[in-house]
Amino acid sequence: MNSGPSDPASTGVRGTAPGAGRLCLVTGATGYIGGRLVPELLAAGYRVRCLARTPDKLRDHPWAGEAEVVRGDVTDPESVAAALEGVDVAYYLVHALGTGRHFEATDRQAAQNFAERAEAAGVRRLVYLGGLLPAGVPERELSPHLRSRAEVGRILLASRVPTAVLRAAVVIGSGSASFEMLRYLTERLPVMVTPSWIRTRVQPIAVRDVLRYLVGAAGLPPAIDRAFDIGGPDVVTYRDMMRTYAQVAELPRRLILTLPVLTPRLSSYWVGLVTPVPAGIARPLTESLRHEVVCRDHDIAQYVPDPPGHPYGLAKAIELALCRVRQAQVATRWSSAAVPGAPSDPLPTDPGWAGGSLYTDERHIAVPASRAALWQVIEGVGGVNGWYSMPLAWAARGWLDRFAGGVGLGRGRRDDRYLRVGDSLDFWRVEALDRGSLLRLRAEMRMPGLGWLEMYAEDAPGGAGGEPGAGSRYRQRAVYHPHGLLGHLYWWAVSPFHAAVFGGMARNIARAAARQPDPGPGVGSRPR
Repeated sequence: MNSGPSDPASTGVRGTAPGAGRLCLVTGATGYIGGRLVPELLAAGYRVRCLARTPDKLRDHPWAGEAEVVRGDVTDPESVAAALEGVDVAYYLVHALGTGRHFEATDRQAAQNFAERAEAAGVRRLVYLGGLLPAGVPERELSPHLRSRAEVGRILLASRVPTAVLRAAVVIGSGSASFEMLRYLTERLPVMVTPSWIRTRVQPIAVRDVLRYLVGAAGLPPAIDRAFDIGGPDVVTYRDMMRTYAQVAELPRRLILTLPVLTPRLSSYWVGLVTPVPAGIARPLTESLRHEVVCRDHDIAQYVPDPPGHPYGLAKAIELALCRVRQAQVATRWSSAAVPGAPSDPLPTDPGWAGGSLYTDERHIAVPASRAALWQVIEGVGGVNGWYSMPLAWAARGWLDRFAGGVGLGRGRRDDRYLRVGDSLDFWRVEALDRGSLLRLRAEMRMPGLGWLEMYAEDAPGGAGGEPGAGSRYRQRAVYHPHGLLGHLYWWAVSPFHAAVFGGMARNIARAAARQPDPGPGVGSRPR
């Protein structure tokens, strides 16, 4: 198992095994921080149980065989109670941001459920990662994002379980939403007209330091029941962060102009157009930058000592994050968690839609290449490799999705060669992966219905396509379940283009496979 930290240096806990086999529950393990915390806890000697609504999303993580995964949801008291049985330390790393206008109420109820069930289960410690709060600002004036984070922290602290609330501002690490926003804004815009919040002071922190504090919090003495501010050594403006990024990335100096009339809402749309971070995620990030967020203390170091050189400064944090991006070794991304409001229904093998319709577009094509070579092309679709047909049409669909508030094509891929269940892939999500045979993608673009795209690598009729040099067959199926009249009209409006888009895709994937050097046996397994 590759249980190393999320960036190429130790978090300071490796080899000490302070966990001594104690059981930790990690909620939010399919998210950015949770997915990186699990291997750190395992390396520190803890046993780990993950609570996930969709356990299959964790199936392909390198640490999956060493952690227990249980199905459940923090809004379901019974599943939370079952997950907390026998747990010593419980990590609360979930929030309902972006799930609708009532996300604060959802966060409140989920936190109350978790605190009550943790008390009943005899959990010895709760650990929560929240947001750094501005000093002297009434809570009613905070952004809904920060206000909800603060309330969740209070609810957990009010329980009879000793609780550590870690409060961080901007997290800098490969794949984090904050880092991706910073990276794309700086790289794509040599001259920027920016909102006034870029002059607000913040105290960023490297993701590896966040993980180090989270792991260390599990071993706090029982008497510690409080919040800690965590941050790096640098207090900077967002303008300083962009200029530091340009310096570390060896980009020409950026010209940054300020336009005060850009509201947080307008800023989020501006960020959504320039970066892969959609407006729905960018808005809470930009709203949180209205107020200065600087640590008021660093006394967590009394309990979780900082190793030499830690916490990392901004330039070092950016350097390490860029190193991970350039080496394509991003363990988790901001898009690891499912997009709020995206369809989550599994593709039925025998659709039984009540009073509904199911539209399909299916293609079959013989491939003069081995099934292994064909699979390499299938698993490499999207991102920098594109979708093998009408790139302008795919780009236009991506831009339409962004204008509609969706994710668009900008998310790309976590890894250019390998996929795992739960990965985001442009405006798709990997729903099923039978490596060497099947890739099923669920659509997360904005449309009046549910959509899937299936790609199969199969043996050629009468032959064994897995053998080098043998032929194979590519099968492709697009499935669409419309919602209402608008959903039917949508399908009939786009169906005339299917021959060019889906037909061209099938033909070009087959041609690409024929040009692919045969990888030989073993293509169906990913190196660990």
